[in-house]
Amino acid sequence: MMSKSVIIIGSSRIIGNTTRIATEVANQYNLDVINLSDYNFSYYDYESKNRDDDFFELIKGILEKYDTLIFSTPVYWYSMSGIMKVFFDRFSDLIRIEKETGRKLRGKNMAVITNSHDSEIDFDFYIPFKKSADYLGMHYLGQKHFNADKPEETQNIKLAFI
Repeated sequence: MMSKSVIIIGSSRIIGNTTRIATEVANQYNLDVINLSDYNFSYYDYESKNRDDDFFELIKGILEKYDTLIFSTPVYWYSMSGIMKVFFDRFSDLIRIEKETGRKLRGKNMAVITNSHDSEIDFDFYIPFKKSADYLGMHYLGQKHFNADKPEETQNIKLAFI
């Protein structure tokens, strides 16, 4: 049985390679897309001064509707994008102050779509995603990397995790 999946885009460019690739994947697999740039949320802070930003409403909506979260990010300086990192850092709020919401991550699936100007990247890039999934009780399904300079790679995509 196929679960309801969403691609969560985190990029510094709203209309760039990451969005293009994620949209093509979403169209081929009939997936929903959420672009983190459409929301206003800030960095994790220990005093929880940002409780009223868009993070909690966004994550609650995601957890109610989807079983599989596919994170899509460009490779920036050998790491995920800044906005994606901020989103992941805010998972700390789900452990500290919104524990009931955080528990809803358990049993969900996680996968990652990346892109850069290289045909492959080191597996080490995916460690933060894999370790976060493990810590949160999620199932890490895998990853797929695309070379942004080769748009033909996004035609008839075969993803093992969908």
